[in-house]
Amino acid sequence: MFTCCRSRRVSAVIHQPTASPPAAPRREGTAGPPAPGSPAGPGHAPRRDNPRHPPPSAVAGRIPPGLGSYRTGGSGGSALPASAIPRRSSLGGGRGVVPAVAAAFSSRGRAGGAMEDSDYFEGSAAEWGNEADGGTQDDEDGEGEDDAEVQQECLKKFSTPDYIMEPSIFNTLKRYFQAGGSPENVIQLLSENYTAVAQTVNLLAEWLIQTGVEPLQVQETVENHLKSLLIKHFDPRKADSIFTEEGETPAWLEQMIAHTTWRDLFYKLAEAHPDCLMLNFTVKLISDAGYQGEITSVSTACQQLEVFSRVLRTSLATILDGGEENLEKNLPEFAKMVCHGEHTYLFAQSMMSILAQEEQGGSAVRRIAQEVQRYAHEKGHDASQITLALGTAASYPRACQALGAMLSKGALNPADITVLFKMFTSMDPPPVELIRVPAFLDLFMQSLFKPGAKINQDHKHKYIHILAYAASVVEMWKKNKRVSINKDELKSTSKAIETVHNLCCNENKGASELVAELSTLYQCIRFPVVAMGVLKWVDWTVSEPRYFQLQTDHTPVHLALLDEISTCHQLLHPQVLQLLVKLFETEHSQLDVMEQLELKKTLLDRMVHLLSRGYVLPVVSYIRKCLEKLDTDISLIRYFVTEVLDVIAPPYTSDFVQLFLPILENESIAGTIKTEGEHDPVTEFIAHCKSNFIMIN
Repeated sequence: MFTCCRSRRVSAVIHQPTASPPAAPRREGTAGPPAPGSPAGPGHAPRRDNPRHPPPSAVAGRIPPGLGSYRTGGSGGSALPASAIPRRSSLGGGRGVVPAVAAAFSSRGRAGGAMEDSDYFEGSAAEWGNEADGGTQDDEDGEGEDDAEVQQECLKKFSTPDYIMEPSIFNTLKRYFQAGGSPENVIQLLSENYTAVAQTVNLLAEWLIQTGVEPLQVQETVENHLKSLLIKHFDPRKADSIFTEEGETPAWLEQMIAHTTWRDLFYKLAEAHPDCLMLNFTVKLISDAGYQGEITSVSTACQQLEVFSRVLRTSLATILDGGEENLEKNLPEFAKMVCHGEHTYLFAQSMMSILAQEEQGGSAVRRIAQEVQRYAHEKGHDASQITLALGTAASYPRACQALGAMLSKGALNPADITVLFKMFTSMDPPPVELIRVPAFLDLFMQSLFKPGAKINQDHKHKYIHILAYAASVVEMWKKNKRVSINKDELKSTSKAIETVHNLCCNENKGASELVAELSTLYQCIRFPVVAMGVLKWVDWTVSEPRYFQLQTDHTPVHLALLDEISTCHQLLHPQVLQLLVKLFETEHSQLDVMEQLELKKTLLDRMVHLLSRGYVLPVVSYIRKCLEKLDTDISLIRYFVTEVLDVIAPPYTSDFVQLFLPILENESIAGTIKTEGEHDPVTEFIAHCKSNFIMIN
């Protein structure tokens, strides 16, 4: 009975009252011609003055109620039926609307011809008949057509597999009988070509449930297979024709977008077919229904201003409410959406530029805008002109020209730096916001702190002055007028930058010479801009392949500087951890096994110090992931746990306990570091957590 289930067929789930496949219509006792004078007798078409006249009972009485199918294409007219899992299997849930989208499937040489109707029917056979009589196809459609041609066309459709389950069955029956067709032929063709694919899927699903498979799992299996077929065979032209034929939003479409599974299907189809009008309209319907938070990654949402503005508002609110951790999680997808095109980037940055001027939350929005600028720059987009146009640069054309040239080329040059230096050393300098562009400041870091970078000594003081000005000058504005400008820290910041630049970029100074200058470096690192420069310098230096091979100290001076940066600057904690993780995961093949273990222990010491300075959860989360992935030497995890237990004490937060306690409870960890005697930190920590916290797996 299952040979009919060819690979090009799939079933979807809707409600049906019975579990077993209904028998094919029997010809005995029903196939004979109706009595003379019967409204459906041969040569007697249904009365046109009665729009509710049902199809012949010989056929309508044997059409499985509440079923519909759509073609997937393929030779011989293979069908995509829609069937029903029995209600007791709990697999319904209003998903009977799914097959309607398959009306957009492509037809590949189908014997039965293309589908002409995309109406969706549900309910009893009588209700179907009523819908068919009141459908979009007018009774007069067949006028002027040759009856023989109409009959032949209809018979051709009746000959396709499972045509009895097509939504257009009643319209086709009406045309056939109006053209004088014989019921015997209809019953024979529909019966012989009824393959019961949908009902077979029902039966198989019921068997799976009875063998112990969860109903939800069965439902997901059917839905996922249907989704894959829809994505594979979707035809945007047929999808657009749905609206052309119906003239309004189909009821099944509104039902589909109420379910997460099918919204996800529309998102994938919209990505693959961005020009499909039906999918664009569906994305707008989803947004109107309040699901705009789900469509940040859908490119078609970027083509409609109303949808994009709604998604932008929702995404911004989500990022602002979640803090730094939420920013890291949602920023890539948000930035990808904003950078979809020039129009979306300009619109989003314009809105964020206006919001950044608000006293409450304005700085957070500015940070998001700058992160998006960095994302665009990393993807190779030159958005410098938009950045400058939205700022105050338009009022200072010379500064705007100089900045734009350097940002576009991605490098500083003495001529443009001289222009800016003269402007920012004048009695009435431009606003400091003009040069507080992250991409512009990154260029200074590369010029002043990158090992091997060459800078013209005659212009070096200009570079240092502009960087110090951007980092230290404070302005007060009221009603677009500058009230005051504070340059108290400008001179000391300039001196600190120059001192560290001379130490870091002096190729004649090795690690041993730097040890003598540690006190000077520590003093200068207190300036945030210098700390950022030193962090960049350490990153570039220790990333050299032979750096650790040439080190003899247990803790290289460059890594010791990271501890000082962690102590002085909380905002640089994420960058410090990022560098430590990169070094920890790097393969140092030039070192032997024991040297590699010692190096990784040194890096773990830096992480423990970072934890002691308040950056707790990200550090512990990373070690937890290392333990779960099983790609880290277990002795290193034990070393980290031992060091952490030495520096922590109650009270603990629940978040820390939820992360750290499972590490301790791991047998390969706790079993080897427990100590005999009165003081056992592992046992004490576990006992404290068990008595003060409710653990949630």
